[in-house]
Amino acid sequence: MKAEILGVNVDCLTMTQAVEQVDLLVKNKTPSIVATANAEMLMFANSDAELKKILNSAAIVTADGAGTVWAARHLGYEMPERVAGVDLVTNLFSKGYRFYFFGSAAGVADLAAENAAKKFNAKIVGTRNGFFTAEEIPKILDDINNSNAEILLAALGVPKQEKFLYNNLKNLNVPVNIGVGGTLDVLAGKVKRAPRWMQRAKLEWLFRALLQPSRAGRLLALPKFVYNVHKSRH
Repeated sequence: MKAEILGVNVDCLTMTQAVEQVDLLVKNKTPSIVATANAEMLMFANSDAELKKILNSAAIVTADGAGTVWAARHLGYEMPERVAGVDLVTNLFSKGYRFYFFGSAAGVADLAAENAAKKFNAKIVGTRNGFFTAEEIPKILDDINNSNAEILLAALGVPKQEKFLYNNLKNLNVPVNIGVGGTLDVLAGKVKRAPRWMQRAKLEWLFRALLQPSRAGRLLALPKFVYNVHKSRH
């Protein structure tokens, strides 16, 4: 089942179901996109027709964030739980897939790969930072394809990562391509996650704002998101 939130279809999945769906995509071997939609992404899509089109063509769109879960339930859908990008990724590590880390600042993908291998026994077959020119894209795609990765994690920020994956999907030989935002920064230890009690209380957004004051301005989109969702209900 899918929940339509501000024109974007979000899959109503548990974490277990999301992992199972990704497993099917890997086995299918046809390059596909997985998106992790939080309130900020849904607000972007509300004013960016290209992003909305990409999300609605994705194989899976998970409810990444308490705001997305709230919106789905407020609109009458049975959204079972939050499926955050970083949690989805760490669950997928245990499946033994080959991963390629692409994005974030210089050195972050390498450190994230080192930590993921140590902590989760993850198989990382390639890394690259997220700074590049249009002329470098063919070389980047060749490097990703030659790595024989089964899952590509693109941490380029929203909506750049989704547009990169969509525009280059036909040239990618990777079954599953996921836009993961700040996941590599978390894996590298550059960004801390909220304590478990704050995650359970749906307050991870507040923890991030306190830890990174530069994000505070982005939180102003939340009241607008709530208003737009409520308005769409009526």
